[in-house]
Amino acid sequence: MRVHILGICGTFMGSLAQLAKALGHQVSGSDHGVYPPMSEQLAAAGIELIEGFDPAAIPVDTDLVIIGNAMSRGNPSVEYVLERGLPYCSGPQWMNQHLLQGRWVAAVAGTHGKTSTASMLAWILECAGMAPGFLIGGVPGNFPVSARLGDSPFFVIEADEYDTAFFDKRSKFVHYLPRTVIMNNLEFDHADIFDNLAAIERQFHHLVRLVPASGRIILPRFEPALERVLAQGCWSDVERFGEPTGWHVRKQREDGGEFSLWQGEQCLGQVQWTLNGDHNVNNACAAVLAARHMGVRSEQALEALASFRLPRRRMECLADTGQVSVYDDFAHHPTAIKTTLAGARAAMPAAGRLIAVLEPRSNTMKMGLHKDTLLPAVADADLSFWLEAEGQGWSLAERLPESQGQCFHGTEALLAHLQQHVQSGDRVVFMSNGGFSGLPARFARWLTQQAESTPS
Repeated sequence: MRVHILGICGTFMGSLAQLAKALGHQVSGSDHGVYPPMSEQLAAAGIELIEGFDPAAIPVDTDLVIIGNAMSRGNPSVEYVLERGLPYCSGPQWMNQHLLQGRWVAAVAGTHGKTSTASMLAWILECAGMAPGFLIGGVPGNFPVSARLGDSPFFVIEADEYDTAFFDKRSKFVHYLPRTVIMNNLEFDHADIFDNLAAIERQFHHLVRLVPASGRIILPRFEPALERVLAQGCWSDVERFGEPTGWHVRKQREDGGEFSLWQGEQCLGQVQWTLNGDHNVNNACAAVLAARHMGVRSEQALEALASFRLPRRRMECLADTGQVSVYDDFAHHPTAIKTTLAGARAAMPAAGRLIAVLEPRSNTMKMGLHKDTLLPAVADADLSFWLEAEGQGWSLAERLPESQGQCFHGTEALLAHLQQHVQSGDRVVFMSNGGFSGLPARFARWLTQQAESTPS
């Protein structure tokens, strides 16, 4: 089959393209902003990329056009497909019909932690010799690609609640046929799609309705929104973690770098790893319980976590001169920002400064729906520097106390300020769900060059 993908460089669509290629289809695609790391993965897979959405890029012998959820009416290629009556479908629909039927699908859902938890689960299954397939919305640290078919019935998928396509406004995850489901958390986000938290809860309930009776839903205790989801109806086994009388973790180090897994008063094993933060410890617990449902012993799963590496842009260290370290992180919701910085603070020497550099660029942020919780989220940072996003409907500068940081309207001014004020002992964490105009990598290169040119 000849497949052409509109919006191919998104994390989901690019991963889907690699899976379609591995299944033997001829694959090409169009997008704006063709850049690494996805462009590198697609090129390595032999997939043709076309910059822009000129309809002429769609091969004349195309059998199916797969349309990404970033595509909308008015896009020249979309209009061409509709006018010509070409066969088309969404990415999640293609996954449902061509890849997930008959497989044991483990879906990882939630407002935060999907990429990390899905990567953990895939790595646990890999170490257990189960050769899973997977589709992860990022570049996992333990695998060279973000998606693969696998050599077994098991398939791990990052289950996004964002809408499927301009012609299908259901959440992506309703297409995924899950048997094992992790729901890590649920908060209001994607304000451009959902009117309120209740609307997202309804979509999560649609996910719950798809799990067979022999399936399992795994979630933390004391998550009110998830409990409301289950209260709408549940027909599967439910396994909760986070309470001393049941499944829970105990930290041996405050930063979460060492912890043990318990079932009541029985300790099942201990993990020492390079990660920190309560959020990663909780993600690990969820991944282990999901792996258990899929046939992996707890002790085996914990052993695998010791060699787990976070995906790209999840507290990814870009530079460490011995005096200053620089990290790139995807956190963009106040809760994710708070937990990531809390983990970074716990892992730091008391004398060092933690500097958060943030680009609040999501649609929800621009609309101001998190403006009251955004600044408290950086309380663990000694300083915070902010890039005011274009089209932002509220003033961050008016809310930021001068003693806590500063706002900037361009990356050049922000970069210059960082270069002037960074000092020995600093840990600098860049946080954005976009490219930040390449600022993290630029600052890391400058810092490394400064260190190399300084006499020892």
